[in-house]
Amino acid sequence: MTPPDLTNAERARKLRRARVRRWYVMQIPYFVVLGVVGVAGVFVMVDRWRRGAFVFGGALALAAVLRAFLPNGRTGLLQVRSRPFDVAALATMAAVVLWMAFTIDPLGTR
Repeated sequence: MTPPDLTNAERARKLRRARVRRWYVMQIPYFVVLGVVGVAGVFVMVDRWRRGAFVFGGALALAAVLRAFLPNGRTGLLQVRSRPFDVAALATMAAVVLWMAFTIDPLGTR
């Protein structure tokens, strides 16, 4: 038994749903990095700014690693420019943020 023929409207609806699903799947690395940045924001909001800076620097490093090793079709919004530029920019920002978090005096907290 063969499936019934789909109308053009049904075919278009299925295609639209498939494109939306594919877009969300392609953005998973970006959503992961965004989640880590959210955790960093929570740390900063509860007065753990130094830990928040470490986690934020880690999120930047994670973004650099994901951008370096994932194919272009899977990086989603992490892909802004060319791969070398994106990786260099993210790794540099991660190094600067982590360096600042390590070297700034903890202001009496241990």
